[in-house]
Amino acid sequence: MPRIAVDAMGGDHAPEQVVLGARDAAALGFEPVLVGNVTGIRSFLTPEDDIDVVAASDVIEMSDDPARAIREKKDASVSVAARLVASGEAEGMVSAGSTGAALAAAAFIIGRIDGVSRPAIASMFPHGEVVLDSGANLSCRPEHLAQFAVMGAALAEIRNGRAPARVGLINIGEEPGKGRDLEKETFTTLQGLDGIDFIGNLEGRDIASGRADVLVTDGFTGNVLLKTAEGAARLSYGLIAKALLDGDVTHMNDVLESARIQLDPEATGGAHLLGTRGVVVVAHGSSSRRAVANAIQMASEGAEQGLAARIADLLAGLEQ
Repeated sequence: MPRIAVDAMGGDHAPEQVVLGARDAAALGFEPVLVGNVTGIRSFLTPEDDIDVVAASDVIEMSDDPARAIREKKDASVSVAARLVASGEAEGMVSAGSTGAALAAAAFIIGRIDGVSRPAIASMFPHGEVVLDSGANLSCRPEHLAQFAVMGAALAEIRNGRAPARVGLINIGEEPGKGRDLEKETFTTLQGLDGIDFIGNLEGRDIASGRADVLVTDGFTGNVLLKTAEGAARLSYGLIAKALLDGDVTHMNDVLESARIQLDPEATGGAHLLGTRGVVVVAHGSSSRRAVANAIQMASEGAEQGLAARIADLLAGLEQ
C-alpha cells in the first residue's frame, strides 16, 4: 500500500480532524504518515494506532504568501510532507491547508513532470467527470489548456476505465467560433491532439450530462464553476428536502439521504493536483475527518494506479 504524507497542521480543524481522518484511513488499510507538531498529533492518537509521525516545527498560515513561505519556512509541515514525496519516502501527499502553499510545495519541492508548464487542480464531479483547472491558474494560454486536457484524460482513464477519454472545452456555446481568443485557439489546438477524444465545446450545463469525461477551462472560470455547482447542489437538495417534508414521504428518506451523500463534496475528499512528479491531493480547508480519510484514499489510489507516470507517458507521446 502506498505511503501518503499528510500535512497534519493544515486546515481549519487541524490537527484534530486531520489525525482522526488519518486514523479512519489507516483502519481501512491505507498508510498515512502524519507530518507536523508531534505532541499535538500524538494527543489524538491511541497506543493502538500504528501510524508513523514525522516532526515539522512550523506551519504556513492562510495569510502567508505561499511562494515566500515555502522559501522561508523550510520546516513547515506541508514542506516536510512534500520532501517525503520528493525523496521517495512517500508516494503521495494530502493537505487541507493553504492551497497556494500546497501548490508551491508540489511545484518547487516535488517538482513538475517533464513538459508540464503549469500543474492544474482537477476536481471530480459526482458521476466521475474531471473538471480542470479548478483554481490553480487564473490566467492561461491555449497551450496550458491543451496540457490540462492531456493530464485530465490520464486521470479520467484511470478512474473511469475509458481510453481515450472524451474531452470537452467549457465555453459559452457549442459552435467552434464561440468564446474568447483563448477558447477559439484552444479549440483548434485540441482538434490536433492525439491520445484524447476531443468532442468540442460544452456549456456549463453539460458538466453532469455524461457527454464528456474531462472538461477543460482556465482556473478562474473553473473555480467559479466548481463553487457554483456546489451551491446549486445544496440549493437543490434543500428544495427537494422541503418538498418531501411537506408531505407524507417517509418511504423517500433513504432516497433523499443517498442523494445527499452523492452531492456532498466531502465524499470525494479533495482534488488532484496534476502535473507533479508525485500524487498530490488538496482538500478543503474546512475538511472533517471523513473528508481527510477520503482524500488519503484518493491519493493512495492515484499512487497505486501510477497517475503521475500515466500523465508523463501521455505528454511524452505528444512530443514524439
